[in-house]
Amino acid sequence: MKPQYRRLLLKISGEALAGEGGFGICPTVSSRIAAEIRDVHALGVELGIVIGGGNIIRGMTAAAAGMDRTAADYMGMMASVINAVAMQDALEKLGIPTRVLSALEIKQVAEIYIRRRAVRHLEKGRVVIFAAGTGNPYFTTDTAATLRASEIGAEMVLKATRVDGVYDADPEKHSDAKRFERLSYDEAIRENLRFMDQTAVALCRENKMPILVFDMTVPGNIYKVVCGDKIGTLVSE
Repeated sequence: MKPQYRRLLLKISGEALAGEGGFGICPTVSSRIAAEIRDVHALGVELGIVIGGGNIIRGMTAAAAGMDRTAADYMGMMASVINAVAMQDALEKLGIPTRVLSALEIKQVAEIYIRRRAVRHLEKGRVVIFAAGTGNPYFTTDTAATLRASEIGAEMVLKATRVDGVYDADPEKHSDAKRFERLSYDEAIRENLRFMDQTAVALCRENKMPILVFDMTVPGNIYKVVCGDKIGTLVSE
């Protein structure tokens, strides 16, 4: 099959790496995701990845429990670095050249994020994992994903989730939830649909960056999306 895109940004939640355990990193899950990324890489697609840190700590949750919000967010950023290194390990075990670029300086395990360096790595056929969010508290990894996608000139943000698109209510709690095939940015913001935080959606709107929300738990879905199959919900102008 022929890829429909040249350069993409894949956003993966940290919880996805936890598997059934719900916490930490499941090597079986990270290996499965890495195998799917390998198939996309084999098509010649340039791929950037942002992984959250929610399988280790969620800054907003910790802050709600009484922790200082800034401290909690920095802990979440460092958790995302742990996940990035784990994914790098899984990819390189499959022979995929990978670089971790961190918004926080942790030079022993990752390169510092520089936009031109990231683009150069992509042009050389390396998968680039962007870690530590934006490097600033009060911003989610969704916002980091949309920011990095715009900076590297990606054609779309692929938002990998546990459900098959965007719904008007949580489909895991409401059996009558309605699924959307297409949405505009304005509709997503107006209806307060929580597939991404509103800052991230607004940033995509300002930069005309499409978002595709799809179910990554179905094997082969990442490959299908890249090849143009009609999967999930497209959010665009």
